[in-house]
Formats: sequence, C-alpha cells, structure tokens
Amino acid sequence: MGESERFLGDYVSDKRSDVVIATKFSANVTNMQKDKRYNPNSGGNHRKSLVENLDASLKRLNMSYVDILYVHFYEYRTPIEEFMRSLDDVIRSGKVLYAAVSDMPAWALSRSNTIAELRGWSPFIGLQTRYNLLERTMETDLQLACAEHGVGIIPWGVVAEGFLTGKYSKENSEATSEFRNRFIAEHSKSEKNWKILDEVKAISEEIGRTPVQVTLNWTMQKPGITSPLIGAKTVNQLEENLKALEFKLTPEQMKRLDDVSEVEHPFPYKLIDLMDLNLGKNINIPTRFEPFAAKFDYGTRRNL
Repeated sequence: MGESERFLGDYVSDKRSDVVIATKFSANVTNMQKDKRYNPNSGGNHRKSLVENLDASLKRLNMSYVDILYVHFYEYRTPIEEFMRSLDDVIRSGKVLYAAVSDMPAWALSRSNTIAELRGWSPFIGLQTRYNLLERTMETDLQLACAEHGVGIIPWGVVAEGFLTGKYSKENSEATSEFRNRFIAEHSKSEKNWKILDEVKAISEEIGRTPVQVTLNWTMQKPGITSPLIGAKTVNQLEENLKALEFKLTPEQMKRLDDVSEVEHPFPYKLIDLMDLNLGKNINIPTRFEPFAAKFDYGTRRNL
C-alpha cells in the first residue's frame, strides 16, 4: 500500500513548490493487507488515526508537508470537534496547509465549518463528492452548503465509471473489470441513463468533441466546481481529458444536458420550489460562487 505516494514523491522531488499535493486518511488500510495484522486503530477520523496516517504519508512522499489533507469520509463515530481540532493542530504544525473532506453529508459539513469558524480553527476548503450527469443529487443540499461556507467542489466519478465515455451500448454493456462491471450493470438498468448518454453523444457529434470531453465540460460549468477529478490509464486518455478545456458548451447545449438528466429533489426542496412560484425565486447560489468555467479562458493552454 502507498506505492502511488512513493512514486509521486519521487517524481516531483525537484519541483515541490510547483505542485499541489493532496492525500487522505480515514480508511483502515490494514484491513486490505493480507500480509499484515489487522490494526483497529489504523482507520477512522480520530486523532490517533490522523496523526499516524499523515506521518506515514509524509514518509512515503518524502516530504515535510502536504498542501491538502482530506478526511476521506464521515464515519459517524468520531466527534466533529475532535477531527476539526486535530486537523487544525496539524495545520498549525506546518505538516498540512489546508483541510478538505470527501463524501460527507451536507449537515456534517455545515456543522464542521461552523464549529471551526466559532473556535478559530481551520475550516474545510474543499469537498470531493460523486457528481455526474447520472448522479446529480449533490445539487440538492451539498452544493448549497458549499456555497454558504465558501467550499470548493471537486467531483469524482464524472464519467460514471466509464458509462458516459460512449463505449457502451444496450447490446454491449459489459465492462473490462469486475469492479466496473458492477457499476455499468447498474447504470444500464435505467432507461433514463441511456437517454442521457444519447444526448451526450449527439452533442459530441455536433461539435466534433468526444463524449468524455462533453461530459467534463458540462461538469466544469456547474456552480461551485473547481476542478473535476480525472482518471487516465494512458497518455492518450489524459490528453483527451485535457482537451475539455479548449471549448465551452453553449447555454443551449448545457440546457439540453440539464433537462435530460434532471434530478428530482426530495422534501422539503420540492415544497420550497412550489413556494417560489408564488413568492418569486428567493434562494440563489451566491454570486461569489460562480462556476469555474465562467472565469476560464478556454483558448489558453500552458505546457506544464
């Protein structure tokens, strides 16, 4: 375990100030290692887990600090006060510059940053969460919570385990690995998902872009998104992903994708929407929380 940190640390050893390095803690990795004794203290969001996992990551990276430390998930066991204070301590020590979180409910995110604000601790500055054209429930409350607290959103699963790449069809929806096959099989059950994919393909053909690029571009134009997480097995895949920065979907194309993938929000949000019909729209994303794409010059590229 930790090979990616060793590889990354070696690769950027001579350019540390040029890059932003993030790592995570929370998962008990000893539970995944058959050659090691299970350590019940190795996982979770408690102070011991944070300190020991951070030190282990820094050792593998061969670095004195990381730019961002993520709480990998909210585990309903460790008190929020404990992990927010622990994060603030490692930030003050210089081992971490910023704290962020992944896969946390909106209420827990709001409580965490409110406690940090009241006590003068470092708040969460970023949220990783699942978000794509098939999975837009984040818009119900997480997006609004992030806007309220000034938290940037870093979506993962943007191409829905490969479903939105366009390489699957109703006749052939078998993935190349057992892990992905579970998700692709689930996505394939929904007729709505196939309609979404058809619209993505239609737009990609109209503008001469790939379905992956269309999907990424749609994501980057949504409110609060700072940068989607991408995964590439080859250089060609990485270059294809980066070309999503070279264009911008039109408002009409964005609306087509929004309409075909529209999500039904649960109560009380449906009731609030009904009230808006009579009262006028009264809940808006703050103007300071503009989508990333609104500020980016898509005609500019840099060689890193």
